[in-house]
Amino acid sequence: MKFPQDVPVLTDGVVTLRAHGDEDLDLLYEMTRDPEALRWTSIPFDNTREDSRHFITQTMKVGWEEKNHRGWAIETTDDDGVAKFAGNVDIRDAPIADVGFVLHPWARGRGVMKRALELASNWAFTEGGVEIIHWRAHVGNTASLRAAWAAGFTLNGIQPGFLYERGQVLDVWAGHLRFGDKPGPKSTWYDSPVIGAGDLRLRPYGMDDLPRIVEACNDERSKQWLAGLPRPYTEKSAREYIRNSSWDAATDNRETWAVADRESDLMVANIAIFGMAGLDPLSGEIGYWAHPDSRGRGLMTEATRLVIEHAFTTRKMRRLSLMAASGNTASNRVAINNGFSLVGTETKAEPLGDGTFADMNVYELLN
Repeated sequence: MKFPQDVPVLTDGVVTLRAHGDEDLDLLYEMTRDPEALRWTSIPFDNTREDSRHFITQTMKVGWEEKNHRGWAIETTDDDGVAKFAGNVDIRDAPIADVGFVLHPWARGRGVMKRALELASNWAFTEGGVEIIHWRAHVGNTASLRAAWAAGFTLNGIQPGFLYERGQVLDVWAGHLRFGDKPGPKSTWYDSPVIGAGDLRLRPYGMDDLPRIVEACNDERSKQWLAGLPRPYTEKSAREYIRNSSWDAATDNRETWAVADRESDLMVANIAIFGMAGLDPLSGEIGYWAHPDSRGRGLMTEATRLVIEHAFTTRKMRRLSLMAASGNTASNRVAINNGFSLVGTETKAEPLGDGTFADMNVYELLN
């Protein structure tokens, strides 16, 4: 196969995949200097304009001619209707392949990569001799996760210590796409929409919330009632919690909110619906905890009310459950104040932070 003349041109009418050319050099080089691209990929920090030129004229040429690195320039139109370079997508090796991709900042948030992945994978399966494509991304790269999810990759989980980049061993999120897989996402992505009423605003987590998460999860009462918390609970623990929440959102399992003060946006509590990945996706469990300085103000009761309304009205869920250690008066009060019915008590079922076990009250609420 000769480069660039034999590189297949693929298009869905919105996004086009084509061979790289000299006209892409400026935007390609800009993309390699973007902080987000450098953060999540193995692009060298000292990448030069000549390195970008070498990528176009040599890396892509050799990859196509040796059929071990089939890469395309992604092209789409900007806000002015001008078609231009938007990023790269690569299918590497066959019959077992892996995929790599990156977008220029101007093209992000437009659904471009989902389309590019569909075009590249369809060609790989029908023309490229590929049977399965593996996707991997640094744990925490939610943009890559969303693109793979939207393009129909089955999300498998975390592969510990899979990558070695810039002197670091890195865990990755992993997924795969097989020839013949049904198109479209394989799971529901729970986006945790912003919900607000009164003094509260429920919203997705951000990195600005890390100090408050750490404070809350190192509190003695939190450690007693949430025995599974890491000890000590560090900023790394909080980052992992936020990242895991993104993965759980993408795999049917959890919808998580930071409960924030409406005026200051300061995180005052955490609440989630989880357990929807089983046989009944319309049934889930509510769990929560509060920052120490927000307790005793009724905020958790109000946040739970907002989540119930969202679950039953927006999500059309049919059933919610809630578990609370029998001695956790505040947590039991939240359940009762929101209309949950006590359906039973499991004896010595709740591990506590001091190593003992408490009876666990089981509540339910039907739509």
